[in-house]
This record gives sequence, C-alpha cells and structure tokens, in this order.
Amino acid sequence: MQTKWITDDIAAAAAVLKEGGLAAVPTETVYGLAANGLDENAVRQIYEVKGRPAVKPLSLLVPGREALALYGKDVSRGAYVLADAFWPGPLTIVVAADGRIPSIVLAGGTTVGLRCPDSGKTLALLRACGLPLACPSANPSGAPSPKTAAEVAAYFEGKIDAIVDGGPCGVGTESTIVDLTRTPYRILRQGALPAGKIRRALAGSVKLVGITGGTGAGKTTALQSLAAMGALVIDADAVYHDLCETSAPLLDEIEARFPGAVENGALQRKKLGQVVFSDPAALNDLSAITYRYVVDAIDEQLARYAAAGGRYAAVDAINLIGTPLEKRLDAVVGVLAPEEARVARLVAREGVSEEYARLRIRAQKPDSFFEEHCTYILHNDGSREDFRRACDKLFKTILEEA
Repeated sequence: MQTKWITDDIAAAAAVLKEGGLAAVPTETVYGLAANGLDENAVRQIYEVKGRPAVKPLSLLVPGREALALYGKDVSRGAYVLADAFWPGPLTIVVAADGRIPSIVLAGGTTVGLRCPDSGKTLALLRACGLPLACPSANPSGAPSPKTAAEVAAYFEGKIDAIVDGGPCGVGTESTIVDLTRTPYRILRQGALPAGKIRRALAGSVKLVGITGGTGAGKTTALQSLAAMGALVIDADAVYHDLCETSAPLLDEIEARFPGAVENGALQRKKLGQVVFSDPAALNDLSAITYRYVVDAIDEQLARYAAAGGRYAAVDAINLIGTPLEKRLDAVVGVLAPEEARVARLVAREGVSEEYARLRIRAQKPDSFFEEHCTYILHNDGSREDFRRACDKLFKTILEEA
C-alpha cells in the first residue's frame, strides 16, 4: 500500500475516510489514526494496524457540540457546559452512546467518548466528510504517541492510506477524559486539560444565589422556596463543620498557623476561639484559610450537581458579605424581619430566654448593613404565607435571568 501525504487537499483526505480507509490526522495534542466511526470494517482496521486490544473502546472526533445530541443519548447539561467551555480543545467527554455507533467502537460497552479537536485541518476534514471519526493516537499500542507527521510515517508508512500533515502538535499530551454518564463525574484519564478547570467550568455554570440575614429572620423559609423550585441548597456553616471533621489539609494549615489548635486530629474549637476572637488579625488569618477550603468544597458540590443537569443553587450563610464566597455569587438576597418577630422565633425554636435572644440579635449586623450590600431584600414582616409568596416571586425572577 502506498501512503498518500496530504497537506491542503482536505477533499482527498475526506474521500479516503468515506471509502473506508485509514488516515493519520493532526490534533492539538498528538496525531490520531482516523477511520469512519460508523463503519465497523473501517474501525476494525484501526485495531489491526495498531495492535490495539479489542477490549479498549475508541473515542470519536466530532466537529462541535451538536454531535452530543447526534451520537449521545440522555446527555446531561454538564456535557454541553464542558463542550461550550473547552471545545475545540483537549477534552474527551464520555456520554451514553447512540444506537448507530457500532459495538466495535464501544468495545461492547454502552458509552462513547466525544472530542472536538483544536486543529484547523482536522476540523475542516470532519466537516468535509460529515462523519464522526474513530481516532486513537497514531502509534502502535504501547509506543510513544506521535507529535509530527514524520513520526507517524515511521510507524505506519505503507500500512495506512493517508497522512494529513498539519505540522507539529503543540500540546504533545493526550486529551483529558471525563465521564459524565454518572454522578459524581469521573476523570478517567488526566491529560492536557487540568481537572481543576473542568470543576470550575461545571461549578460556574450553576446560577448561585446567596441567602443571608440575621438569626430568626426567616432564611429557612426562603431556602425552602428555592428548593421547591429545584435549586440545590448548600449550608456554608455545615460545609465548614464537615471539613473540620474530614479535611486533614485544612486541619494541618490551622495547626501550622495556630499551634495547639488541633490535637490527635481533632480541632479544639474553644482553644482556637480564645485566640481568634480576641485578635482581629488572627481571626482574619483563620477566615482566609477556612474560606478557601469552604469555597473549594462548595465548588465540588456544584460541579457534581451541574454534571447531573442542575442549573440553580443557593448558599446559606450569615457571614457572607465581604467573604471570598461572595465573589462566587450571581445574586445576594438579604432576609430581614422586625426584632420582635425574630426574638419570638428564637425563643420558640431554641428554648432560650427573651433576654438572651435580644442580646444575640443585637450583636449581629443591623438591617442597614444588609440593605446596603445585598442585591435584593426580602422583608419578612407579615404572615408566613405572605412571605413565602414574596420569596417565590423574587426567586422566580432571579432564576429566569439565568
């Protein structure tokens, strides 16, 4: 077999693939060995030429996000979020496979990886042939992945139909593979795209509303309204307390800054409180440490939620304004209520005295603080039903703006 070298004749390369041949093609990562992904016989040649085990499935190169609907089924919103963020680019997104994809591509499985490469020639080729291309790296199994057309030729000259020369590949590392067919999502192969960027893109796709206000103002009712609309509700304080029990890196940082604050792997809250509550600089240092971990943990929850199709979430925190978490929010809603109503709720809910309830309330931020810093204000100064209707109306407006 004589291998054609193609530089600019995309139509000729498309013809090779339409006729069931094999062509090496450039991507931004490494060169791939491409065949018509809907042609079982063509795909079989990839396995034979590479010596690839039949139990290893193949990914498909596609021209853009529209391929998610064409070659996937029950595709989550998270897949579209990642395609919008990183395609063309070094990310392979695993989705449930459409029935048109031959079993040989899937190696007997039910999922398929889709990738839109950041290579002008290969994108033009995908559009010209109108086919998804099964395309593993263009090397014998176990050999180094080729970054130039010459390296491909050294492997497969005379064994494949064509090599499309797109110059050297810029990245030189395979794509990252992320599986979005399950929750939580999984990174199946860490490649050129960092996992942190995937997490941030998924988390950033969720409309995130902050709910704040003093004790007894009615934040719980507001959060119930959001939850009824399908929003994920996150308690920032609960996230922090969970991290204090489970995050060794967080405890290590706290111990490094505040020696003696962690004993036998457990945070000594009273001992730490004696230090930070009498020293504003120490309290700022503690907040800087903890909020970094809290924001990361919330982002991870949001990323899992987005990967499963979630769109809206709410974060509940009394101390929200002016923290790093505030920067992540699309809107901040302050819930305010008259002092007498707040006192009555605290006495009924927690069994504290009226005097204690007033002291606790007056030690918190005044209403004017929330009115100055929040995007929206909800006044809880009527019946529970009136307040719930006000919540529903405001949150519907906020979420419709997403």
